[in-house]
Amino acid sequence: MRQKRLGYAFIFVLCGAFVVLCAPLAAAEREPGSPPDVAALQVALRARGVYGGPIDGIPGPATRSALMEFQRRSGLPADGVFGPRTRRALGPYARHVLGSRLLVRGAFGWDVAALRFRLAWAGFPSGRFSGRFEGHLDRALRAFETFAGLLPDGVAGPGVLSALRLPPPRSPIRLSWPLRAPVGDRFGPRGDRFHAGIDMPALLRTPVRSAAAGRVTYSGWGGRGFGMLVMIDHGDGVTTVYAHLAKLWMRIGESMSAGDVVGEIGATGDATGPHLHFEVRVRGAAIDPLTALSSGGAFRSRTRR
Repeated sequence: MRQKRLGYAFIFVLCGAFVVLCAPLAAAEREPGSPPDVAALQVALRARGVYGGPIDGIPGPATRSALMEFQRRSGLPADGVFGPRTRRALGPYARHVLGSRLLVRGAFGWDVAALRFRLAWAGFPSGRFSGRFEGHLDRALRAFETFAGLLPDGVAGPGVLSALRLPPPRSPIRLSWPLRAPVGDRFGPRGDRFHAGIDMPALLRTPVRSAAAGRVTYSGWGGRGFGMLVMIDHGDGVTTVYAHLAKLWMRIGESMSAGDVVGEIGATGDATGPHLHFEVRVRGAAIDPLTALSSGGAFRSRTRR
């Protein structure tokens, strides 16, 4: 009987030690390490006026420096470590780790910022990165839910988070380059937004060509962000977008071959200079165009007008 009591006591002590050892591990798991969590921290630090870098999810020197400055201003040890005291000092910006609650329109917090970042990399950006769940995020979330085969109810729960862990889609077809020009800004975070395509600077009025055969689904003004643009459906769920054009050569409903001219380089809309903003979407999700573009191949010298 005495041996049994000693055995129970040993198990009790062992379990207690396990809890003590796991406590710091659990705290560490709450610290930002994944890109969405780092992005959420950057959003919080930007909102507090100490971070002016990009919301890119990369824990670089600028993020650490901003964190230390926030700690100094908050009367905390400026060690650059994101611990419980720093999280509390950030207030509502650092509450609610992603997955700790259902997210719906009107929510605010760390998890909302992380959700925005994850959705953007999944191909559904929603404007400026922030901790506020508003109309842009609601529309992006519903679009992602439709893409993932979920009920588009605008509620980010376990099903949405599980789908966001899947790798992004890839283009089932290879595309030709729409322009012979270097690539400037690439696919990914840019400032406090997400750049859903690639930019290709070129001389004004340079011809822009279709990346594959398809049918024009839109040709006209695409709003301030895009300027004059053309959208082409290539089948297999693939759509390409050509924005900031100076002149449009195609009309809605026209069929075209790879290499046909769709328009001319411009700087319409929100553009700092003449360039092509080129996007590739697969079933509505923006993907990195460089993963779909062929490594070579020349355009046919064919124009429409």
